[in-house]
Amino acid sequence: MKYSSKTLERAVEALNSLPSIGKKSALRLVLHLAGNNGDKKKRIIEAIKSLSEDLKSCKVCNNYSDTEICNICADPVRNKRLICVVESVKDVMAIENTQQFNGVYHILGGIISPLEGIGPEDLHIDALLQRVSDEDVEELIMAITPSIEGDTTIYYLSKLLKESVRISTIARGVSFGGELEYADELTLGRSIHSRTDYNNQISV
Repeated sequence: MKYSSKTLERAVEALNSLPSIGKKSALRLVLHLAGNNGDKKKRIIEAIKSLSEDLKSCKVCNNYSDTEICNICADPVRNKRLICVVESVKDVMAIENTQQFNGVYHILGGIISPLEGIGPEDLHIDALLQRVSDEDVEELIMAITPSIEGDTTIYYLSKLLKESVRISTIARGVSFGGELEYADELTLGRSIHSRTDYNNQISV
């Protein structure tokens, strides 16, 4: 694809590097922005700039936040003794949309996957162990993608946390290999309410 401007080309390449955005889609977006001299372009540019300058990671749960502690962890109404362990921010958003969970979260930042070179040391596991040790945690709900890698991660955590805290997993309403963000709100909400004790599923 030939461009009349290096500036245009760099903008297209930048957008093309994002997931699910092909070159043609990137070009359409760039041309739309280039042809818009109003407030819309200014708002978009300022919002993207703010991502790198203002967005923080919650020092408690690793969720995205505008402050050092996210609004969920800071909410006095939330049950701090109930922690839902998830892979990513997208999972927190999916569960929050169900309006069926009133605990707090811990984002691991992924799951153990040797094939992808992701080991326990690459995840926020030490921080989770510290929370269980320091806080009066009663239960950890493992809301992790039902897959071989997800099950491996849950098993690994259960070995580390054995006898320290109750561990449960969401019911299998979410299909094996399916991601939480694609589950409908009703199914996901029921999966959390119908969670089962992990020790009853496997001998550790």
